[in-house]
Amino acid sequence: MPLISVITPVRAGADASLLLEAFVSVTAQRLPAGWSWEWIVQMDGRTGDAVEGLPSDPRIRVGRGRQGGAGVARTLGLARAQGEVVRALDADDLLTPGALARDIETLEAHPGIGWCISGCLDLLPDGSSVPGPYDPPEGPLSLRALRQAFAADAFPVVGTHLAVRTPVLRALGGWPALPALEALALVLFCAAVSPGRMIAQPGGVYRKHSAQTTAGADYWDASEFRVLRSAITSRVDALQSQTWHWPLSTDVAKEQQK
Repeated sequence: MPLISVITPVRAGADASLLLEAFVSVTAQRLPAGWSWEWIVQMDGRTGDAVEGLPSDPRIRVGRGRQGGAGVARTLGLARAQGEVVRALDADDLLTPGALARDIETLEAHPGIGWCISGCLDLLPDGSSVPGPYDPPEGPLSLRALRQAFAADAFPVVGTHLAVRTPVLRALGGWPALPALEALALVLFCAAVSPGRMIAQPGGVYRKHSAQTTAGADYWDASEFRVLRSAITSRVDALQSQTWHWPLSTDVAKEQQK
């Protein structure tokens, strides 16, 4: 039976009620015939109260490891994933109805792509929601367009709504061990080695609140961000310069012509 693995990192002190809402959004998914899901919940640290509030469900697989940030936690979770496809989901975000089915159907309809990513709904503190400000249209997403948007500080997609074939993700080493921008970076890395597609229909709700990691002033340290951006672009350049791509080059060419 084909399986999709949803991977969620959980930091110490995370809001247990938000994690439970994420769980509800996962269990509400209706998958294509024959498919099932597992939820890999990975604590960023040895202890954490948030996971204690999750119900007993054999499809939930909780793991713990030393604290290293969201990227490290996601990659530790990847080591335990059993699915053919991996889908990212943050602990304080939600999947929209049908999100996983659209990911699976897109990858099945386009066997020459290694990944896909869906549109975003920003959930504001007042309860209203708005579409992501830079969401691109449905269709292929080129590395060139993504790099230009990254350079302009207007990245068009939310990296935590990425779905990627597991062999591609493992070949890339999982998420990079960066203190920030690791989800965005992975999208660029995937695009450097494989064609991908945009799913215009929102696949996730990105919750904006004062307790989220990106709301802290230290997250946006300008000098550190210059180093992070350099680390990301230099790795993209290195990946582009290699002869390894997924899948076979003839399939890549066909996919890029669509």
